[in-house]
Formats: sequence, C-alpha cells, structure tokens
Amino acid sequence: MTDSNDSASGVIEPEFPEPRPHSLLEDAYGLLTGALLLSVGLVLMKASGIVTAGMGGVALLFSYLVGGAVDFWFWVLNIPFLVLAWSAMGREFFIKTVCAVTATAMLAALTRLSLDISSIHPAFAAVAGGTAAGAGVMAMLRHRSGVGGVTILSVWLNRKKGWSVGWLSFVLDGIIISVAVLTRPPELAAWSLLSVVAMSTVLIAFHRPGRYTGY
Repeated sequence: MTDSNDSASGVIEPEFPEPRPHSLLEDAYGLLTGALLLSVGLVLMKASGIVTAGMGGVALLFSYLVGGAVDFWFWVLNIPFLVLAWSAMGREFFIKTVCAVTATAMLAALTRLSLDISSIHPAFAAVAGGTAAGAGVMAMLRHRSGVGGVTILSVWLNRKKGWSVGWLSFVLDGIIISVAVLTRPPELAAWSLLSVVAMSTVLIAFHRPGRYTGY
C-alpha cells in the first residue's frame, strides 16, 4: 500500500513479505557451516605463521608465543566473553554462541588433523584464509550467534549504538595486529594485516542492517 505522495509521483513501492525466522535445523546448519569455514581459515593461517582478526587472531598469537594448538586457545580464551553474551545478549544468543565457539574449536582440531600442509605462502593464506574466516563469521552472524570475544563485543555495540560490526571489528583487530607486529617477523606481520583486511571486508560489504530480509 502506498501513500498519496507515492501515488502522485507515480512511484509504487514494492511490497516484501514479512521476514521468516530460521528453523532450528537451518540455524544448526548455518552455524556448522560458519564454524567449518572459520576453522579452515584458521588452519591455513596457522600453517603460514600469520595472525588474523578476532579471537581467532588472539588464539593464533597464543599458539605462537605460548605453544599449543590454535583450537585449544580459541576455546579457552573465549570463555570470559561468553559471560558478556549471557548477561548482555540474552539466552538465545548465549546458547548459539557457545555452540558456535565449541563447533569452531572442534572443527579446527579436526581440520588440523585432517590436513597435512607442508608449504603455503602467507599471501595466499592471508587472502584465502581471511576470506574463508570472514565468510564463516558472516554465516554465524546471520544466525544470531557470536563467534568470539571481538565479535560478541562488536555485535553488542551494534545493537546498543547502531555502529557497524565490520568497522568495530576492524578497529579492535588493529590492537591484535599491533601485538603481532611486536611479536612476529615483519613480513608475517604485514601479511597478517592483509588477512584482517580480507576478513573484515566481508563483514563491511555484507553485514548491513536492512540489506537482507529474514534473520
């Protein structure tokens, strides 16, 4: 239905159907797909020695500096942020985030054990791994889930202030890259910056309020 101004100008606004919530099965598949994409991205970047955005990047840094698998650190370091997801984002977001973080940690371990990467150029790992990780985060956000501390904080600020998830993530990830510059070889630190750009660009381009119908 259009108002008088629309009728007078001859412009007819299209009518869209009401958004339909995802089913439980669709949510499960979406979160699993996102976790798999993020896991593959993390394993590619781990094999090349670079760092990336979000808690995945923090987990990679810990795996280089302290030792241990990236999947282990991804799970452990996310635990404090799950408290924020519970207290600030609600029960549904909390449950989905716990599932997403757990699935990512488990699938990253499975991917690590399933792939034997003898050599990978950090430029390819930055672009392909960063894009895959960004697509994974995107899938999880579309199903109302966080995927780690940076994303949880960004989504919370997006809902409270309306700020862009992509730009918030980009700024917060700058802190992570700053640490990478101080602790990783200069060349790997530079490729790490490219991975952040690749990952964040996916969110900046596609995570825009009102662009999509549905959840």
